[in-house]
Amino acid sequence: MKLKTLLTAAATALAFAVAPAHAEKIIKLHHLNVDDPFESTTGAMVTVFKNLVESGTGGSVKVQTFPNGQLGKDNEVLSQVKGGLVQAGIFSVGGFASAYPMIGVLDVPFLFPDISTTYTVFDGPFGQKLAADIEAKTGMAVLGFGDSGGFFAITNSKKAIKTPADMAGLKIRTMTSEPHKRIISSLGGQPAAIAWAEVYTALQTGVADGQMNPVPIITMAKFNEVQKHITLTDHLFAPYVWVINRKFFDSLTPDEQAVVRSAAKSAIVANRGISRIIEASSKGLPALAKTMTVTSLTPAEKAAFRSAAQPAVKAYVSETFGKEGEDMLSALEQAVEAAGK
Repeated sequence: MKLKTLLTAAATALAFAVAPAHAEKIIKLHHLNVDDPFESTTGAMVTVFKNLVESGTGGSVKVQTFPNGQLGKDNEVLSQVKGGLVQAGIFSVGGFASAYPMIGVLDVPFLFPDISTTYTVFDGPFGQKLAADIEAKTGMAVLGFGDSGGFFAITNSKKAIKTPADMAGLKIRTMTSEPHKRIISSLGGQPAAIAWAEVYTALQTGVADGQMNPVPIITMAKFNEVQKHITLTDHLFAPYVWVINRKFFDSLTPDEQAVVRSAAKSAIVANRGISRIIEASSKGLPALAKTMTVTSLTPAEKAAFRSAAQPAVKAYVSETFGKEGEDMLSALEQAVEAAGK
């Protein structure tokens, strides 16, 4: 009897010890940049999200952040999110293309007249349409579309760029995104697809002459140390795509799901705010202007870039995605037009 009692007590103790671990709900959250909310746009997202989820659920859902691509490159982590090994991730458009190629529709250049229009478009019916299509084709739930730092600029180490002709011969780093490559090619440059972790060294050693990214990303990555010129082309807005494993999300209680979605919305508001602050502050363009030549384009000069680059990417959308891609692009253009009214 004593032995049976001891065994029963031991089993009960073990059950209580193991139960919390089984009940614990953890969101492992991947992103490519630092966690510091004042240095990184995704850092602001994950910091706010973690705080709101853990406080809003009373600790029943925990968030573990994995910055700087600790879990792998975007395309590698995407498969982990789909498989449930990682619960969520904030992905660049280029990285997300491996799971949802039609994200390339967003890479048609010079679609948005200003940054506020991008927020209206991605928070509105078009963003909902895009999210629904992503969910249908990937099986992952979309938590929202973040700001990667605003509009793209082009930097290089060789010369000031004011016209497409100035791009001739320049080796410009791009994401693996085919539309990004076509943008550079159509402007006369030579696209070079280089992994994010290798960009600084590639610019430093001359493997690439330049790159294109939003100003906050350029300052965060310290590209001003290896680049002399920056042109404010404002040619692209590439949102971060934030997804979560559908099976994990469905395992949460309705209240927990509501907290996660609300926290993601608030986190994106913080992300957008810090993007604009970094861009305008001593950590943004004013800092770059101290060591780089800053070139702003007139409307006529910008129109020349648009005329050279936009047809090439629109042709890519038609060739690659057919009528479905054309319809998605048409919906995007209509949303941009409606936002301006």
